[in-house]
Amino acid sequence: MENSENAQRFLTASSAGLIGCRMCGAVNPWGSGICARCSSAIAPPDPASLQAVWAWLAAGLIAYVPANVYPMLRTTTLGHSAESTLIGGIVELFAHGAFGVGFIVFFASIFIPIAKFVAIGYLAISVRRPSTLDSHSQLVLFEVVEFIGRWSMIDVFVVAILTALVQLDFAASISPGIAAVSFALSVAFTMLAAQSFDPRLIWAANSRSAE
Repeated sequence: MENSENAQRFLTASSAGLIGCRMCGAVNPWGSGICARCSSAIAPPDPASLQAVWAWLAAGLIAYVPANVYPMLRTTTLGHSAESTLIGGIVELFAHGAFGVGFIVFFASIFIPIAKFVAIGYLAISVRRPSTLDSHSQLVLFEVVEFIGRWSMIDVFVVAILTALVQLDFAASISPGIAAVSFALSVAFTMLAAQSFDPRLIWAANSRSAE
């Protein structure tokens, strides 16, 4: 009952005979094929587009598994090699008392990726079934996922910087492991999943629930 009352507070674009452009956000008359502002193609929200969301999300989850299982860094010091996984590196940081750095790595490498998987999956389900969040809250959640997506490569950036700086031949060297590539792929696939999600579906679901 409460969700229905909240849904009736909003006048959606489709109810007003309008459609928004996903590229620039301009509002055009319903049925327009080309945006009057940026000349981009306009298509009405299609629930079938969720198939692409689920496909990219599944690919991101699959790539995230080896990112946590295989070594992220391979360090060679005076001929002795050591490998460190993502979880192992976090444990070592905490063991050496670097709680601040360990927390940042845990937050950026473990918490944020898992939160993004859950958030995108929740949004894809919520446009098909009744949701506990109202449409505005769902849209805010989508904006947050898109915003933090650009900061999800911090681990890959650190590995790349260390690899470039620490190359002292036999004395010491650092090279990326398989996990670095897998993590980068997982982040890229998750970003594609978020970009494939059409936020207009949220308001379309809101309109259906209000009827």
